Amino acid sequence: MVSHSIPISVLIITYNEAHNIEACLRSVSFAKEIIVIDSGSTDQTVALARQFTPHVTVTDWPGDGPQKRRAFERATQDWILVLDADEQVSAELANELAEICAAKTNMAGYDIPYQSHYFGYPIKFGDWRGEKHLRLFNRHQGEITPDVVHCQIKLSGKKSKAQGKIIHHPFRSFEALLHKMNVYSTESAKQKFSHNKKASLFTAISHGLWCFIRGYVLKLGFLDGKAGFMLALSNAHGTYYRYIKLMMMNNNA
Repeated sequence: MVSHSIPISVLIITYNEAHNIEACLRSVSFAKEIIVIDSGSTDQTVALARQFTPHVTVTDWPGDGPQKRRAFERATQDWILVLDADEQVSAELANELAEICAAKTNMAGYDIPYQSHYFGYPIKFGDWRGEKHLRLFNRHQGEITPDVVHCQIKLSGKKSKAQGKIIHHPFRSFEALLHKMNVYSTESAKQKFSHNKKASLFTAISHGLWCFIRGYVLKLGFLDGKAGFMLALSNAHGTYYRYIKLMMMNNNA
């Protein structure tokens, strides 16, 4: 059985995640410290989070990386787990985290495998096949990058791979998918524009088409049936919109 005082700090950033936050926080109830940084939710996210942890802060939204760095600055434990509100730690991973925190390992961090679901269907192929992310690291050997969209964790030492999984439910509705696609494509386009990247209509079409072919054909997304097709198509749309928005930013500059 997992102890409820594993010396680890779990960092979670939130905005209107009342539908996800309870399951997420319950899955990490073993952690000695859970830090939630909310960016002004208008639902019950904050109230629900405070039922699980006293370390809840409401502030503005400076972007993904800067917000997670704020959470990191409040952490006190040596081991840091970065988790999104729509993610849950599996029982197998919880046991593994206890072992890692108790051992004297020379690893600076760990990639964690994901089991992502597309509207309830567990994806096994396509762009989400073999999905893993660096989410666990030693605070003395890692840092969170300040990227506004999809920040990373940079390590100063070696990393390994965990066996237990994070369970991911990224979309509760089709409207939520479209909203996230719109937000992410805009922020990604802004980031590329700030680095003087260029795009044209051909760039947008070719990148979007390649995204679909890669996910649905080359990575066998078709084996996930209807969900595999829908996932490949929505990923392609997000890619297309990213470069169309970048093209428009270039034209208006």
